[in-house]
Amino acid sequence: AMAAQGGGHGDGGGAGRALPPHSPSGAVLQTVEMHTGGEPLRIIPRLEAAEQAAAAGLSLLSLRREVAAGHDHVRRALMHEPRGHAGMYGAVVVRGGAAAEGAHLAALFLHCAGYSAMCGHAVMALGRFALDYGLVPAPTRPETAVRLRCPCGPVTAFVPWDGRRSGNPVRFHSVPAFAAATDLAVDVPGHGKVVVDIGYGGTFYAFLSAEQLGLDVCSSKTRDLVSAASAVTEAVKKQFKLHHPESEDLAFLYGTILTDGKDAFSEEPTTNICVFADEQVDRSPTGSGVTARIALQYHKGLIQLEQTRTFRSSTTGSLFTGKAEAKFGNYNAVIVEVSGEAFYTGTATFTVEEEDPLKHGFFLK
Repeated sequence: AMAAQGGGHGDGGGAGRALPPHSPSGAVLQTVEMHTGGEPLRIIPRLEAAEQAAAAGLSLLSLRREVAAGHDHVRRALMHEPRGHAGMYGAVVVRGGAAAEGAHLAALFLHCAGYSAMCGHAVMALGRFALDYGLVPAPTRPETAVRLRCPCGPVTAFVPWDGRRSGNPVRFHSVPAFAAATDLAVDVPGHGKVVVDIGYGGTFYAFLSAEQLGLDVCSSKTRDLVSAASAVTEAVKKQFKLHHPESEDLAFLYGTILTDGKDAFSEEPTTNICVFADEQVDRSPTGSGVTARIALQYHKGLIQLEQTRTFRSSTTGSLFTGKAEAKFGNYNAVIVEVSGEAFYTGTATFTVEEEDPLKHGFFLK
């Protein structure tokens, strides 16, 4: 299932031996480790099962379902403990085949609870990865456009390139982003009635000021923000039906983003925290969240085209910028440009020993 890479075993011990040892049938998986604004990205450059399914002509949304159904142990092994942690995030790179459809690479996004349709922090990191690992045949100076296919659709990253290595900041242009609902009254158990906006930036998020929940996004305990945001997510899922114009596979609420309430345009950064999937906390300002929030601000007339805003993560203080680049189509959608910095943290070789009772990971909340 996993791409077996790395050296073989010599017969004797000593220098020729590939370490760590693994079962003859156990997997060896090599990854490239990065982070964008503090949010980790564990890149799996090759997954044979995904490439075979893509070669058979599966669309990326179908491939996402296929990998979830038949190869979920890969996600669990790499996202969950002991190899990962509760905040881990990953991407499977899929090259060629129907999945890439004219793009330099396609990507499946992994997190501790499953698979996302879009991930902005990953797109920025993958843009650098694509250049440094030779996935773009003829990179140009001073900046190269890297075309990615994400489950939500095509996305382009623009990556600095000096002829030898990629650099920062990386920016990307989103899939069309739009306001799905504004000023929606939701009854949240333990918090009463709150008013939320729902925006789409490759995936759907609910937005509200932390103040409505009696919290401060900058000074409240992360644990309190997480449980309140999760309660909002659950309430919205029960009380509001989402629709996506292109695919019902995309019509799910990914998480809730609590803000400092500063939605009107300002030169000052606005702070938010994104709680997604199963109470997972984004360490970055959240690329797809910034995309959705800009779309909402544009829809409400709080920001104009080409006005750049700065977004700060309440967890790490890291910054992304975002602006609505252009209107799209006949409903009030916009293409949003998000910019941030992605860095390499290393490479890793992970092994699986068949006799390990925890070989496919465990999740501790």
